[in-house]
Amino acid sequence: MTRSLRTRLIIGIVGGMVLLLTVFSLTVYILIQRALVNQFDAALLSTAQVLAASIEIDANNIDLEDVQQMPEFNDPELQTYYQIWEQDGTVMARSPLLGTDDLPRLEASFNTVVFKVLNTRDDPPQRAVGLKFLPRSETREQEAHEQAANDKVLTLTVARGAGGLYNQLSLLRWLLFVASGVAIALSVFIASFVVRQGLNPLHSIASEIAAIREDDLATRIGTTSVPAEILPVKNRLNDLLCRLEDAFKRERRFTADVAHELRTPLAGMLSTLEVTLARLRDVNEYQASLSDCLAISRSMQRMVDNLLTLARADAHQITFRRVRIQLAELVNSCWQSFSDRAVEREVVFENRIPAEMTCESDYDSLSMVLLNLLDNAVEYTNQGSQIWAAARQAGELIEITVANTGCKLTSEQVSQVFDCFWRGDSSRTSTGAHSGLGLALVQRLVRALGGSVAAELQPGGIFIICLTLPDSLQI
Repeated sequence: MTRSLRTRLIIGIVGGMVLLLTVFSLTVYILIQRALVNQFDAALLSTAQVLAASIEIDANNIDLEDVQQMPEFNDPELQTYYQIWEQDGTVMARSPLLGTDDLPRLEASFNTVVFKVLNTRDDPPQRAVGLKFLPRSETREQEAHEQAANDKVLTLTVARGAGGLYNQLSLLRWLLFVASGVAIALSVFIASFVVRQGLNPLHSIASEIAAIREDDLATRIGTTSVPAEILPVKNRLNDLLCRLEDAFKRERRFTADVAHELRTPLAGMLSTLEVTLARLRDVNEYQASLSDCLAISRSMQRMVDNLLTLARADAHQITFRRVRIQLAELVNSCWQSFSDRAVEREVVFENRIPAEMTCESDYDSLSMVLLNLLDNAVEYTNQGSQIWAAARQAGELIEITVANTGCKLTSEQVSQVFDCFWRGDSSRTSTGAHSGLGLALVQRLVRALGGSVAAELQPGGIFIICLTLPDSLQI
């Protein structure tokens, strides 16, 4: 189950705090433990060095008079003990507080000392230090001789109860544990409060979105004091609302346009049938009426087919078949459908596409595009005007242009030519001849073929449609 953003933020913050506190507590504990142990060992070593300096040997007898006066070896509460061995392991002396117990002999050298923790089952743990030393003698010569002969080197172990030290470390562990627990509990509370306050703008935006009705998409999210991280979300949502509003407007306009385009031919067909049926007529009149109705039906059928093609193009449901196409040959083939009408209107057509220029695309779709462009050019150019087609290679793209003279559109109108049911004839007196779907269909098909289309108005009333298609269609 996916956790909420609030839960994930709290877990992340608290998890980070736990990790930081754990690292911090371990670091503090290790540093303090090391400092306390070093301090304890330094004091223990100092005691051992003082004891070693106080020992004097005379005629193979060890003099411990000065040692016996040291208070730490006589007070049981201080728990400090010593033991001295000869080189052969013979015990020369031990602390009276040891009784019959022995301390471990720690093998050290003259240059180093050895520390060790002595764990006993009943008593608190002890820390011990071991070192080797040369005891003092009566004369310097004898001392030098004994040092040279190394026959009176003694080993000393001094131990001291470390219960107090380890109790302090145990108390330190508990203090750090309790302090970390309190800090974690506070961090949970603070994180919950901060996250809740930080997510309030999201709740405000959600409330505003919930208040937007489907019939009033003009409303925009107006939450103020939005954090910088949430501001892009707010702006993108407002952009989405703008696009949705435009889409719904286009849908309503499209529905109204479809209704208008279908109502006009239907009204003409109904009028023709009503007039024909108003009285008995001869066969020729019935045939003329039926011919008119058939022409209207075919016009409506073409419009329905175009609408279906548009819908399939928008839904990416058109299947393409890639073939190598001779562009000049295809344009000439498409022009044959309009040559008679062009002759009637004294329109001159010129195919400027090089004969060798080819591209890989869908033959049927590209034919439909060119048919619509040429049909539009013949229909809306002036009497005696000129139409031409041209093409050029632009890297991996093919640019095809269809242009005509005698355009009476304005620059603003040119920007609307790809809208469904838009015509330069604003009064739509030409309903039945052109339904305003040709260029919209061209745009959808070209996009489906992986290209783009643009309309341009040049000085002198030259209207140009420029198609940009990939040299090879990607299926």
